[in-house]
Amino acid sequence: MLIKEMNWFDVQAYLENDDRVIMPLGSTEQHAYLSLCTDFILSSKLAQEVGERKNIPVYPGLPFGMAAYFTDFPGTINLRPETYGALVIDILDSLYKSGFRRIFLVNGHGGNSPVQVFIGNWLNQHEDARVIIHNWWASAEVMKRVKAISTNASHASWMENFPWTRIKGVVVPQEEKPGIDVTKLGQLSARDVRKYVGDGNYGGQYQQSDEQMQDIWNAGIEETCQLLDSAWMPVD
Repeated sequence: MLIKEMNWFDVQAYLENDDRVIMPLGSTEQHAYLSLCTDFILSSKLAQEVGERKNIPVYPGLPFGMAAYFTDFPGTINLRPETYGALVIDILDSLYKSGFRRIFLVNGHGGNSPVQVFIGNWLNQHEDARVIIHNWWASAEVMKRVKAISTNASHASWMENFPWTRIKGVVVPQEEKPGIDVTKLGQLSARDVRKYVGDGNYGGQYQQSDEQMQDIWNAGIEETCQLLDSAWMPVD
């Protein structure tokens, strides 16, 4: 059900029976010892697995997001809010024009959340459409499993360290990093954020067992599938 493996005839045939579509949102930003594309890798993989299970088309996602606070770390890409908002609205316009009415955005980056303001204004002009932004890593079932392992888990820590976000040959530290005070970050420039967070991990162990991470992943898949079936508000 990947759009890259479909042609327009396939999409037209699909829309005769269903109007749901999935698109991942991510970011390219520092994740300590993990891939710079961690947020995009996770949202894209989850979207693909869910789309295949539910037979819903999955579009290529957005690998860049709003990450101004990490721009002092080499490799990070930052889009201004007005740029990101305009980009998402253009995508929604195109999906709507095609005939999709229930648009499910699998978001892998908390910094993208302000785009909800732009989407809210778009929905005012498209009252027969529905848009869900699903922050999969912060969902109830995923966080339940994360907290059962450790409450010290955050950005670039073990909770984002899956086999598919690791860099080959990189050995992560074995000690647990104390959690930072995330409420202070809003006061800081990108330069000072880098000084404050150090290697980029906000706090926690750097890695847990693959079995534990697979359990968290499975919970994310199941919860997302359920939302795709039941979370849509009816259209009057």
